[in-house]
Amino acid sequence: MDTAPTPAGRICVSVAHPSLEAALATARAVEAAADVIEIRLDSLETPAVRPFVEGIAKPLLFTNRPAWEGGGYAGDEAARVDLLIEAVAAGAAYVDLELRAEEAQRRRLLDAVKDSGCQCIVSWHDFKVTASAQGLAKIFQEMYRSGAQIGKIVTTARGFRDVLRVLNLQEEAAEMDFPLIAFCMGAAGVVSRVATCALGGYMTYAAPDTATATAPGQLPVGALRRIFTEFGRHD
Repeated sequence: MDTAPTPAGRICVSVAHPSLEAALATARAVEAAADVIEIRLDSLETPAVRPFVEGIAKPLLFTNRPAWEGGGYAGDEAARVDLLIEAVAAGAAYVDLELRAEEAQRRRLLDAVKDSGCQCIVSWHDFKVTASAQGLAKIFQEMYRSGAQIGKIVTTARGFRDVLRVLNLQEEAAEMDFPLIAFCMGAAGVVSRVATCALGGYMTYAAPDTATATAPGQLPVGALRRIFTEFGRHD
């Protein structure tokens, strides 16, 4: 299977298991289909970075999502970011930090990323609704000014208008030359997980399989790869 990033964008497969062994096995199983593999440190009973860096060849994204943004981490903020800094030092391709994280912790991570070869994704998630066009524009502008290399805005769509507002952010991102990940969760948002990449989105996210999605509406990587391959045939 050809897994070079397609013109439609990168596919990132999210791996979230409490067991280190299971997470490693899943990451290895999806490696052929993924462009990037996200390791959800907040899902691991004993978070670890080095085994993934040493055992997986594909670019790795490390995320340590706090409970206040839908994740599983409920501890100290400095300790949470320490794990991301460890990932930077170990050779991660990407780390993810929430836009709503403390400014001091964001500074720490951005300082670590500097000259490392790793890129910081600053992210914002809404598991209930999609903001107005003005609200989304405000979030995007804060991301652009945050110092991170890539932005990520993910909302929950209740209908097609929500989807269109989020996808429209790619136009502003292109004008400002700021790589942006932007799509919607939920049943109404499934189409956006494909369309975002066709519209210039930096990356979309997939599940290893139908039983292990990390967000509502997340497609299995095999299905998403087949869709991208079909698009490629008609370019």
